[in-house]
Amino acid sequence: MRHDEETAAIPIAEERLSVSKRPVKRRVRIRTVTEEVPGRFTEELHGERVEVQHVAVERELSEYPEIRTEGDLTIIPVVEERLIVEKRLFLVEEVHVRRLDGVERIEQPVMLRRQRVEVDRHEIRSEAEES
Repeated sequence: MRHDEETAAIPIAEERLSVSKRPVKRRVRIRTVTEEVPGRFTEELHGERVEVQHVAVERELSEYPEIRTEGDLTIIPVVEERLIVEKRLFLVEEVHVRRLDGVERIEQPVMLRRQRVEVDRHEIRSEAEES
């Protein structure tokens, strides 16, 4: 190096990273919210109904008749005693009761409830940080 040249000192800088951790307190509030949602249900209801028919007979009997069943028909005898010179038994009428199966489809509006969860998080700061 020659003497007539000047030398200059260049400072060199170095950056260093410093990482630290600190615990943070958090408050979590969890709540359920119930909502009403309209809905519908559909169902088939099976049931029986009866049909009652009075059938006039007006026939003299020698003995009291029993209740009888013919297929899906139940026959209930109705009798009365009539005073003639002697007492005789007359079948006045029969009550015919028939069972009929049926299906009725119903649809009914209902209110259904459903819950959902809401979570709110809040950080709690220490007193030293707030200053």
